[in-house]
Amino acid sequence: MKYFFAFIFFNTLLLICSGQSAIKVDAPFPFNDLVIPLFPENDFVITDFGAIQNDKKTGWKSINEAVKQCSKKGGGRVVIPDGNWITGPIHLKSNVNLHLSDHAVLKFSDIFDDYLPVVFTRYEGFECYNYSPLIYAINCQNIAVTGKGKLDGNGEKWWTWAKKSRDTQKLYDMVLKNVPPEKRVFGNVKSAMRPSFIQFINCKQILFEDFTISSGPFWTIHPIYSHNIVARGVRVITRGPNNDGFDIESSTDVLIENCFFDTGDDCVVLKSGMNEDGWRVNKPTENIVIRKIYTKAGHGGVVFGSDVSGGIRNVYVHDCFFDGTSIGIRLKTMRGRGGFVENVWVNNIGMKNIIEAPVHLTMFYTSSTLQPASKKPSVIRNLNFENIYCEGAERPFYIVGLPEKKIENISLKNICVTSARKGAICSDANGVSFEGIYLSVNDSVACYMKDASNISFNNATLAGEVKRLLDNSGEKSSNLKMKNINLTTKY
Repeated sequence: MKYFFAFIFFNTLLLICSGQSAIKVDAPFPFNDLVIPLFPENDFVITDFGAIQNDKKTGWKSINEAVKQCSKKGGGRVVIPDGNWITGPIHLKSNVNLHLSDHAVLKFSDIFDDYLPVVFTRYEGFECYNYSPLIYAINCQNIAVTGKGKLDGNGEKWWTWAKKSRDTQKLYDMVLKNVPPEKRVFGNVKSAMRPSFIQFINCKQILFEDFTISSGPFWTIHPIYSHNIVARGVRVITRGPNNDGFDIESSTDVLIENCFFDTGDDCVVLKSGMNEDGWRVNKPTENIVIRKIYTKAGHGGVVFGSDVSGGIRNVYVHDCFFDGTSIGIRLKTMRGRGGFVENVWVNNIGMKNIIEAPVHLTMFYTSSTLQPASKKPSVIRNLNFENIYCEGAERPFYIVGLPEKKIENISLKNICVTSARKGAICSDANGVSFEGIYLSVNDSVACYMKDASNISFNNATLAGEVKRLLDNSGEKSSNLKMKNINLTTKY
Protein backbone atom coordinates (compact mmCIF):
# COMPACT_ATOMS: atom_id res chain seq x y z
CA MET A 1 0.00 0.00 0.00
CA LYS A 2 2.82 2.42 0.80
CA TYR A 3 4.14 1.97 -2.75
CA PHE A 4 0.72 2.89 -4.14
CA PHE A 5 0.65 6.16 -2.19
CA ALA A 6 4.24 6.85 -3.22
CA PHE A 7 3.21 6.40 -6.87
CA ILE A 8 0.27 8.80 -6.51
CA PHE A 9 2.44 11.37 -4.73
CA PHE A 10 5.17 11.16 -7.35
CA ASN A 11 2.77 11.64 -10.28
CA THR A 12 1.02 14.52 -8.54
CA LEU A 13 4.38 16.15 -7.94
CA LEU A 14 5.21 15.78 -11.64
CA LEU A 15 2.00 17.58 -12.59
CA ILE A 16 2.65 20.41 -10.14
CA CYS A 17 6.23 20.85 -11.29
CA SER A 18 5.22 20.92 -14.95
CA GLY A 19 2.46 23.45 -14.31
CA GLN A 20 -0.25 21.11 -15.57
CA SER A 21 -3.48 19.77 -14.15
CA ALA A 22 -5.30 16.51 -14.76
CA ILE A 23 -9.03 16.09 -15.34
CA LYS A 24 -11.06 12.91 -15.02
CA VAL A 25 -13.49 11.84 -17.72
CA ASP A 26 -16.26 9.31 -17.12
CA ALA A 27 -16.58 6.59 -19.74
CA PRO A 28 -17.80 2.96 -19.93
CA PHE A 29 -14.20 1.87 -20.52
CA PRO A 30 -10.91 2.75 -18.76
CA PHE A 31 -10.04 6.33 -19.67
CA ASN A 32 -6.78 7.96 -18.65
CA ASP A 33 -6.85 11.30 -16.88
CA LEU A 34 -6.27 14.11 -19.35
CA VAL A 35 -3.56 16.69 -18.79
CA ILE A 36 -4.65 20.23 -19.66
CA PRO A 37 -1.73 22.24 -21.08
CA LEU A 38 -0.69 25.20 -18.97
CA PHE A 39 1.81 27.84 -20.00
CA PRO A 40 4.14 30.30 -18.29
CA GLU A 41 2.72 33.79 -17.90
CA ASN A 42 4.75 35.15 -20.78
CA ASP A 43 2.94 36.97 -23.60
CA PHE A 44 4.55 37.44 -26.99
CA VAL A 45 2.30 39.99 -28.70
CA ILE A 46 2.76 39.97 -32.47
CA THR A 47 2.76 43.77 -32.70
CA ASP A 48 5.96 43.74 -30.65
CA PHE A 49 7.49 41.81 -33.53
CA GLY A 50 6.36 44.29 -36.19
CA ALA A 51 2.91 43.01 -37.20
CA ILE A 52 0.66 45.56 -38.93
CA GLN A 53 -3.05 45.01 -39.40
CA ASN A 54 -4.19 43.81 -42.85
CA ASP A 55 -0.58 43.36 -43.96
CA LYS A 56 0.37 39.77 -44.80
CA LYS A 57 4.12 40.35 -45.01
CA THR A 58 4.51 41.76 -41.50
CA GLY A 59 1.78 39.62 -39.97
CA TRP A 60 3.13 36.30 -41.24
CA LYS A 61 6.74 37.07 -40.36
CA SER A 62 5.86 38.42 -36.91
CA ILE A 63 3.66 35.49 -35.89
CA ASN A 64 6.25 32.85 -36.73
CA GLU A 65 9.03 34.86 -35.09
CA ALA A 66 6.89 35.22 -31.97
CA VAL A 67 6.32 31.43 -31.98
CA LYS A 68 10.05 30.84 -32.29
CA GLN A 69 10.95 33.21 -29.45
CA CYS A 70 8.13 31.96 -27.24
CA SER A 71 9.31 28.36 -27.48
CA LYS A 72 12.98 29.34 -27.14
CA LYS A 73 12.28 31.23 -23.89
CA GLY A 74 10.35 28.43 -22.22
CA GLY A 75 6.85 28.91 -23.59
CA GLY A 76 3.84 31.14 -23.11
CA ARG A 77 1.19 32.77 -25.28
CA VAL A 78 1.65 34.15 -28.77
CA VAL A 79 -1.07 36.80 -28.70
CA ILE A 80 -3.08 37.95 -31.71
CA PRO A 81 -4.52 41.30 -30.53
CA ASP A 82 -7.92 42.72 -31.41
CA GLY A 83 -8.07 43.71 -35.05
CA ASN A 84 -7.72 42.19 -38.51
CA TRP A 85 -4.54 40.30 -39.31
CA ILE A 86 -3.32 38.40 -42.37
CA THR A 87 -0.81 35.57 -42.39
CA GLY A 88 0.54 32.57 -44.24
CA PRO A 89 1.02 29.17 -42.59
CA ILE A 90 1.88 29.08 -38.90
CA HIS A 91 4.12 26.29 -37.56
CA LEU A 92 3.70 25.92 -33.81
CA LYS A 93 6.34 24.63 -31.41
CA SER A 94 6.24 22.97 -28.01
CA ASN A 95 4.93 25.00 -25.06
CA VAL A 96 3.26 27.59 -27.30
CA ASN A 97 -0.35 28.74 -26.98
CA LEU A 98 -1.59 30.62 -30.05
CA HIS A 99 -4.07 32.94 -28.35
CA LEU A 100 -6.74 34.97 -30.16
CA SER A 101 -7.96 38.07 -28.33
CA ASP A 102 -11.72 38.53 -28.10
CA HIS A 103 -12.03 40.70 -31.21
CA ALA A 104 -9.12 39.33 -33.22
CA VAL A 105 -9.64 38.00 -36.75
CA LEU A 106 -6.70 36.07 -38.19
CA LYS A 107 -7.16 35.57 -41.92
CA PHE A 108 -4.97 33.25 -43.98
CA SER A 109 -3.48 33.82 -47.42
CA ASP A 110 -5.21 32.24 -50.41
CA ILE A 111 -2.01 32.13 -52.48
CA PHE A 112 -1.20 28.45 -52.88
CA ASP A 113 2.58 28.86 -53.10
CA ASP A 114 2.61 30.44 -49.64
CA TYR A 115 2.02 26.91 -48.30
CA LEU A 116 5.27 25.55 -49.72
CA PRO A 117 7.70 23.93 -49.10
CA VAL A 118 5.78 20.69 -48.59
CA VAL A 119 5.51 19.05 -45.17
CA PHE A 120 4.80 15.53 -43.96
CA THR A 121 1.08 14.90 -43.72
CA ARG A 122 -1.64 12.31 -44.12
CA TYR A 123 -4.00 13.00 -46.99
CA GLU A 124 -7.28 11.08 -46.88
CA GLY A 125 -5.59 8.34 -44.86
CA PHE A 126 -2.37 8.07 -46.93
CA GLU A 127 1.00 9.37 -45.73
CA CYS A 128 2.73 11.79 -48.11
CA TYR A 129 4.26 15.25 -48.45
CA ASN A 130 1.91 18.04 -49.49
CA TYR A 131 1.06 21.70 -48.95
CA SER A 132 1.48 22.88 -45.37
CA PRO A 133 -1.71 23.08 -43.31
CA LEU A 134 -2.63 26.61 -42.28
CA ILE A 135 -1.68 25.89 -38.66
CA TYR A 136 0.74 22.98 -38.36
CA ALA A 137 2.73 21.22 -35.64
CA ILE A 138 4.75 18.01 -35.67
CA ASN A 139 6.48 16.21 -32.80
CA CYS A 140 5.39 18.85 -30.27
CA GLN A 141 3.95 18.74 -26.77
CA ASN A 142 2.00 21.13 -24.58
CA ILE A 143 0.49 23.23 -27.38
CA ALA A 144 -2.79 25.07 -27.75
CA VAL A 145 -5.01 27.32 -29.83
CA THR A 146 -7.24 29.38 -27.53
CA GLY A 147 -9.18 32.62 -27.18
CA LYS A 148 -12.52 33.99 -28.33
CA GLY A 149 -11.28 35.44 -31.60
CA LYS A 150 -11.75 34.03 -35.10
CA LEU A 151 -9.63 32.05 -37.54
CA ASP A 152 -10.63 32.67 -41.17
CA GLY A 153 -9.16 30.15 -43.61
CA ASN A 154 -10.14 32.20 -46.67
CA GLY A 155 -10.66 28.89 -48.43
CA GLU A 156 -12.83 29.72 -51.43
CA LYS A 157 -10.00 29.46 -53.97
CA TRP A 158 -9.02 26.06 -52.59
CA TRP A 159 -12.63 24.85 -52.85
CA THR A 160 -12.52 24.92 -56.66
CA TRP A 161 -10.05 22.02 -56.44
CA ALA A 162 -12.81 19.74 -55.20
CA LYS A 163 -14.07 19.54 -58.80
CA LYS A 164 -10.63 18.99 -60.36
CA SER A 165 -8.98 15.69 -61.21
CA ARG A 166 -7.03 14.97 -58.05
CA ASP A 167 -3.94 12.82 -57.63
CA THR A 168 -5.45 10.65 -54.90
CA GLN A 169 -5.32 7.66 -57.24
CA LYS A 170 -1.67 8.40 -58.03
CA LEU A 171 -0.95 8.51 -54.30
CA TYR A 172 -2.77 5.20 -53.76
CA ASP A 173 -0.81 3.61 -56.63
CA MET A 174 2.39 4.63 -54.82
CA VAL A 175 1.11 2.94 -51.68
CA LEU A 176 0.38 -0.27 -53.59
CA LYS A 177 3.89 -0.18 -55.11
CA ASN A 178 5.44 0.26 -51.62
CA VAL A 179 6.86 3.67 -52.45
CA PRO A 180 8.05 5.08 -49.07
CA PRO A 181 6.18 8.15 -47.76
CA GLU A 182 9.19 10.45 -48.18
CA LYS A 183 9.00 9.85 -51.95
CA ARG A 184 5.26 10.48 -52.20
CA VAL A 185 5.70 14.21 -52.86
CA PHE A 186 2.88 16.41 -54.13
CA GLY A 187 2.15 20.08 -53.40
CA ASN A 188 1.23 21.54 -56.79
CA VAL A 189 -1.87 22.93 -58.43
CA LYS A 190 -2.15 20.00 -60.84
CA SER A 191 -2.38 17.52 -57.96
CA ALA A 192 -5.21 19.57 -56.40
CA MET A 193 -4.75 18.05 -52.94
CA ARG A 194 -5.95 20.59 -50.39
CA PRO A 195 -4.35 20.94 -46.93
CA SER A 196 -6.20 20.73 -43.63
CA PHE A 197 -6.76 23.94 -41.65
CA ILE A 198 -5.26 22.89 -38.28
CA GLN A 199 -3.17 19.73 -38.33
CA PHE A 200 -1.05 18.46 -35.43
CA ILE A 201 0.98 15.28 -36.09
CA ASN A 202 2.56 13.12 -33.40
CA CYS A 203 1.85 15.70 -30.71
CA LYS A 204 0.64 15.34 -27.13
CA GLN A 205 -1.10 17.49 -24.54
CA ILE A 206 -3.16 19.61 -26.92
CA LEU A 207 -5.87 22.14 -26.12
CA PHE A 208 -8.37 23.79 -28.49
CA GLU A 209 -10.57 26.26 -26.64
CA ASP A 210 -13.16 28.99 -27.27
CA PHE A 211 -12.25 30.18 -30.79
CA THR A 212 -14.42 30.30 -33.92
CA ILE A 213 -12.95 28.79 -37.08
CA SER A 214 -14.31 29.12 -40.60
CA SER A 215 -13.67 28.68 -44.31
CA GLY A 216 -10.82 26.17 -44.32
CA PRO A 217 -9.45 24.65 -47.54
CA PHE A 218 -10.35 21.04 -46.58
CA TRP A 219 -10.77 19.27 -43.21
CA THR A 220 -10.84 21.78 -40.36
CA ILE A 221 -9.27 20.50 -37.10
CA HIS A 222 -7.23 17.38 -37.74
CA PRO A 223 -4.98 15.74 -35.12
CA ILE A 224 -3.00 12.72 -36.37
CA TYR A 225 -0.96 10.21 -34.31
CA SER A 226 -1.56 12.46 -31.31
CA HIS A 227 -2.40 11.88 -27.67
CA ASN A 228 -4.17 13.69 -24.84
CA ILE A 229 -6.36 16.15 -26.74
CA VAL A 230 -9.04 18.42 -25.27
CA ALA A 231 -11.38 20.57 -27.38
CA ARG A 232 -14.00 22.70 -25.64
CA GLY A 233 -16.08 25.72 -26.51
CA VAL A 234 -14.94 25.71 -30.14
CA ARG A 235 -17.26 26.85 -32.97
CA VAL A 236 -16.65 25.41 -36.44
CA ILE A 237 -18.68 27.19 -39.11
CA THR A 238 -17.62 26.29 -42.63
CA ARG A 239 -19.75 25.14 -45.55
CA GLY A 240 -17.07 24.45 -48.16
CA PRO A 241 -16.71 21.07 -49.92
CA ASN A 242 -15.17 18.36 -47.70
CA ASN A 243 -15.11 20.84 -44.79
CA ASP A 244 -15.27 18.23 -42.03
CA GLY A 245 -15.40 19.86 -38.62
CA PHE A 246 -13.08 17.80 -36.41
CA ASP A 247 -11.23 14.72 -37.73
CA ILE A 248 -9.62 12.53 -35.06
CA GLU A 249 -7.18 10.29 -36.92
CA SER A 250 -5.15 7.47 -35.34
CA SER A 251 -5.13 9.39 -32.06
CA THR A 252 -5.88 8.45 -28.45
CA ASP A 253 -7.36 9.92 -25.28
CA VAL A 254 -9.51 12.67 -26.78
CA LEU A 255 -12.27 14.78 -25.22
CA ILE A 256 -14.52 17.03 -27.33
CA GLU A 257 -17.14 18.94 -25.35
CA ASN A 258 -19.42 21.97 -25.56
CA CYS A 259 -18.59 22.60 -29.21
CA PHE A 260 -20.75 23.77 -32.14
CA PHE A 261 -20.48 22.50 -35.72
CA ASP A 262 -22.09 23.85 -38.90
CA THR A 263 -20.17 22.21 -41.71
CA GLY A 264 -20.15 21.32 -45.39
CA ASP A 265 -19.35 17.69 -44.62
CA ASP A 266 -19.23 15.47 -41.50
CA CYS A 267 -19.13 17.32 -38.17
CA VAL A 268 -17.01 15.12 -35.88
CA VAL A 269 -15.23 12.22 -37.57
CA LEU A 270 -13.14 9.30 -36.33
CA LYS A 271 -10.58 7.89 -38.77
CA SER A 272 -7.53 5.61 -38.64
CA GLY A 273 -5.88 5.43 -42.06
CA MET A 274 -6.83 4.11 -45.46
CA ASN A 275 -6.54 0.58 -46.81
CA GLU A 276 -2.99 -0.84 -47.13
CA ASP A 277 -1.34 2.32 -45.76
CA GLY A 278 -3.60 2.21 -42.72
CA TRP A 279 -2.66 -1.42 -42.11
CA ARG A 280 1.04 -0.58 -42.44
CA VAL A 281 0.93 2.26 -39.92
CA ASN A 282 -1.46 0.27 -37.70
CA LYS A 283 -2.39 3.05 -35.27
CA PRO A 284 -5.99 2.89 -34.04
CA THR A 285 -8.16 5.72 -32.84
CA GLU A 286 -9.21 4.82 -29.31
CA ASN A 287 -10.45 6.17 -26.00
CA ILE A 288 -12.60 9.01 -27.32
CA VAL A 289 -15.32 10.92 -25.44
CA ILE A 290 -17.60 13.33 -27.32
CA ARG A 291 -20.20 15.11 -25.22
CA LYS A 292 -22.48 18.13 -25.21
CA ILE A 293 -21.91 19.07 -28.83
CA TYR A 294 -24.51 20.78 -31.01
CA THR A 295 -24.56 20.43 -34.78
CA LYS A 296 -26.37 22.37 -37.46
CA ALA A 297 -26.30 20.91 -40.99
CA GLY A 298 -23.40 18.64 -41.98
CA HIS A 299 -23.41 15.17 -43.51
CA GLY A 300 -23.22 13.45 -40.11
CA GLY A 301 -23.21 14.45 -36.46
CA VAL A 302 -20.64 11.92 -35.24
CA VAL A 303 -19.15 9.71 -37.93
CA PHE A 304 -16.92 6.63 -38.01
CA GLY A 305 -14.90 6.17 -41.20
CA SER A 306 -14.79 5.50 -43.93
CA ASP A 307 -11.03 5.36 -43.17
CA VAL A 308 -11.14 2.66 -40.47
CA SER A 309 -8.17 0.55 -41.60
CA GLY A 310 -6.14 1.10 -38.43
CA GLY A 311 -9.17 0.41 -36.22
CA ILE A 312 -11.44 2.45 -33.96
CA ARG A 313 -12.39 1.35 -30.45
CA ASN A 314 -13.64 2.64 -27.10
CA VAL A 315 -15.81 5.61 -28.07
CA TYR A 316 -18.43 7.27 -25.86
CA VAL A 317 -20.83 9.84 -27.36
CA HIS A 318 -23.41 11.34 -25.03
CA ASP A 319 -25.67 14.31 -24.32
CA CYS A 320 -25.54 15.81 -27.82
CA PHE A 321 -28.08 17.41 -30.15
CA PHE A 322 -28.06 17.16 -33.96
CA ASP A 323 -30.28 19.46 -36.01
CA GLY A 324 -30.52 19.16 -39.78
CA THR A 325 -27.63 16.79 -40.39
CA SER A 326 -28.02 14.24 -43.16
CA ILE A 327 -27.38 11.47 -40.62
CA GLY A 328 -27.07 11.49 -36.84
CA ILE A 329 -24.65 8.72 -35.86
CA ARG A 330 -22.98 7.37 -38.99
CA LEU A 331 -20.64 4.43 -39.60
CA LYS A 332 -19.36 3.94 -43.12
CA THR A 333 -16.90 1.40 -44.50
CA MET A 334 -16.57 -0.85 -47.54
CA ARG A 335 -14.81 -3.93 -48.86
CA GLY A 336 -11.06 -3.30 -48.94
CA ARG A 337 -10.88 -1.09 -45.84
CA GLY A 338 -10.20 -3.86 -43.33
CA GLY A 339 -9.71 -2.59 -39.79
CA PHE A 340 -12.47 -2.54 -37.21
CA VAL A 341 -14.94 -0.42 -35.26
CA GLU A 342 -15.82 -1.86 -31.85
CA ASN A 343 -16.88 -0.95 -28.33
CA VAL A 344 -18.97 2.13 -29.03
CA TRP A 345 -21.54 3.66 -26.66
CA VAL A 346 -24.00 6.37 -27.75
CA ASN A 347 -26.35 7.71 -25.08
CA ASN A 348 -28.78 10.61 -24.53
CA ILE A 349 -28.91 12.06 -28.04
CA GLY A 350 -31.61 14.39 -29.37
CA MET A 351 -32.14 14.93 -33.10
CA LYS A 352 -34.53 16.65 -35.47
CA ASN A 353 -34.84 17.24 -39.21
CA ILE A 354 -32.54 14.33 -40.04
CA ILE A 355 -32.45 13.81 -43.80
CA GLU A 356 -31.63 10.08 -43.79
CA ALA A 357 -31.46 8.15 -40.49
CA PRO A 358 -30.56 8.94 -36.87
CA VAL A 359 -28.47 5.73 -36.76
CA HIS A 360 -26.92 4.72 -40.09
CA LEU A 361 -24.42 1.84 -40.20
CA THR A 362 -23.25 0.55 -43.57
CA MET A 363 -20.47 -1.67 -44.87
CA PHE A 364 -21.50 -0.79 -48.44
CA TYR A 365 -20.22 2.80 -48.53
CA THR A 366 -20.16 3.90 -52.18
CA SER A 367 -18.92 7.51 -52.17
CA SER A 368 -15.20 6.83 -51.83
CA THR A 369 -12.88 8.87 -54.07
CA LEU A 370 -11.14 5.65 -55.15
CA GLN A 371 -11.80 1.93 -55.12
CA PRO A 372 -9.77 -0.30 -52.78
CA ALA A 373 -7.39 -2.82 -54.35
CA SER A 374 -8.56 -5.67 -52.12
CA LYS A 375 -11.85 -7.03 -50.82
CA LYS A 376 -10.77 -7.22 -47.17
CA PRO A 377 -13.83 -6.48 -45.01
CA SER A 378 -13.94 -4.49 -41.80
CA VAL A 379 -15.06 -5.91 -38.47
CA ILE A 380 -18.00 -3.99 -36.96
CA ARG A 381 -19.17 -5.15 -33.54
CA ASN A 382 -20.26 -4.19 -30.05
CA LEU A 383 -22.17 -0.97 -30.71
CA ASN A 384 -24.62 0.30 -28.09
CA PHE A 385 -27.28 2.97 -28.65
CA GLU A 386 -29.50 4.10 -25.80
CA ASN A 387 -31.91 6.97 -25.06
CA ILE A 388 -32.11 8.47 -28.54
CA TYR A 389 -34.96 10.72 -29.67
CA CYS A 390 -35.37 11.84 -33.26
CA GLU A 391 -38.14 13.96 -34.77
CA GLY A 392 -38.21 13.62 -38.55
CA ALA A 393 -36.08 11.27 -40.69
CA GLU A 394 -36.16 9.20 -43.87
CA ARG A 395 -35.80 5.95 -41.88
CA PRO A 396 -35.58 5.23 -38.12
CA PHE A 397 -32.34 3.29 -38.56
CA TYR A 398 -30.24 1.68 -41.28
CA ILE A 399 -28.02 -1.31 -40.45
CA VAL A 400 -26.39 -3.03 -43.43
CA GLY A 401 -23.47 -5.44 -43.18
CA LEU A 402 -21.78 -7.61 -45.78
CA PRO A 403 -22.96 -11.13 -46.65
CA GLU A 404 -19.48 -12.46 -45.85
CA LYS A 405 -18.94 -10.27 -42.75
CA LYS A 406 -22.03 -9.29 -40.84
CA ILE A 407 -22.33 -6.40 -38.42
CA GLU A 408 -22.44 -8.04 -34.99
CA ASN A 409 -23.75 -7.39 -31.50
CA ILE A 410 -25.77 -4.19 -31.86
CA SER A 411 -28.00 -2.92 -29.05
CA LEU A 412 -30.69 -0.26 -29.52
CA LYS A 413 -32.51 0.58 -26.30
CA ASN A 414 -35.07 3.29 -25.54
CA ILE A 415 -35.13 4.65 -29.08
CA CYS A 416 -37.93 6.99 -30.16
CA VAL A 417 -38.23 8.08 -33.80
CA THR A 418 -41.24 10.08 -34.98
CA SER A 419 -42.32 11.22 -38.44
CA ALA A 420 -40.09 8.79 -40.32
CA ARG A 421 -41.06 8.48 -43.96
CA LYS A 422 -40.01 4.87 -44.56
CA GLY A 423 -39.42 1.72 -42.56
CA ALA A 424 -36.06 0.85 -41.06
CA ILE A 425 -33.59 -1.51 -42.75
CA CYS A 426 -31.62 -4.29 -41.09
CA SER A 427 -29.69 -6.73 -43.26
CA ASP A 428 -26.61 -8.94 -42.95
CA ALA A 429 -26.49 -8.44 -39.20
CA ASN A 430 -26.09 -10.89 -36.36
CA GLY A 431 -27.12 -10.31 -32.77
CA VAL A 432 -29.22 -7.15 -32.87
CA SER A 433 -31.38 -6.26 -29.87
CA PHE A 434 -34.23 -3.72 -30.00
CA GLU A 435 -35.65 -2.94 -26.57
CA GLY A 436 -38.14 -0.26 -25.59
CA ILE A 437 -38.41 1.33 -29.03
CA TYR A 438 -41.10 3.64 -30.43
CA LEU A 439 -41.30 4.03 -34.22
CA SER A 440 -43.82 6.32 -35.90
CA VAL A 441 -43.45 5.61 -39.60
CA ASN A 442 -45.45 6.60 -42.68
CA ASP A 443 -44.97 3.11 -44.09
CA SER A 444 -46.88 -0.12 -43.66
CA VAL A 445 -43.74 -1.93 -42.44
CA ALA A 446 -41.68 -0.76 -39.45
CA CYS A 447 -38.53 -2.70 -40.37
CA TYR A 448 -37.39 -4.38 -43.57
CA MET A 449 -35.17 -7.25 -42.51
CA LYS A 450 -33.06 -9.56 -44.67
CA ASP A 451 -30.32 -12.13 -44.01
CA ALA A 452 -30.25 -11.25 -40.32
CA SER A 453 -29.89 -13.69 -37.43
CA ASN A 454 -30.40 -13.65 -33.67
CA ILE A 455 -32.63 -10.58 -33.71
CA SER A 456 -34.87 -9.64 -30.80
CA PHE A 457 -37.64 -7.06 -30.40
CA ASN A 458 -38.82 -6.48 -26.85
CA ASN A 459 -41.40 -3.83 -25.89
CA ALA A 460 -41.82 -2.14 -29.27
CA THR A 461 -44.56 0.40 -29.99
CA LEU A 462 -45.37 1.06 -33.66
CA ALA A 463 -47.39 4.02 -34.86
CA GLY A 464 -48.17 6.08 -37.96
CA GLU A 465 -49.13 4.02 -41.00
CA VAL A 466 -47.45 0.85 -39.69
CA LYS A 467 -49.46 -2.38 -40.11
CA ARG A 468 -46.78 -4.88 -39.13
CA LEU A 469 -43.32 -4.98 -37.61
CA LEU A 470 -41.47 -6.96 -40.31
CA ASP A 471 -41.93 -7.51 -44.02
CA ASN A 472 -42.49 -11.24 -44.66
CA SER A 473 -41.28 -11.90 -41.09
CA GLY A 474 -37.72 -10.98 -42.02
CA GLU A 475 -36.63 -12.31 -45.41
CA LYS A 476 -34.01 -15.09 -45.15
CA SER A 477 -33.55 -14.27 -41.47
CA SER A 478 -33.33 -16.70 -38.55
CA ASN A 479 -33.89 -16.84 -34.82
CA LEU A 480 -36.19 -13.83 -34.62
CA LYS A 481 -37.69 -13.16 -31.20
CA MET A 482 -40.57 -10.74 -30.71
CA LYS A 483 -42.22 -9.87 -27.39
CA ASN A 484 -44.71 -7.16 -26.42
CA ILE A 485 -45.18 -5.63 -29.88
CA ASN A 486 -47.90 -2.95 -29.82
CA LEU A 487 -49.61 -1.21 -32.72
CA THR A 488 -51.09 2.24 -32.11
CA THR A 489 -52.20 5.24 -34.16
CA LYS A 490 -51.17 7.76 -31.53
CA TYR A 491 -47.92 9.05 -30.17
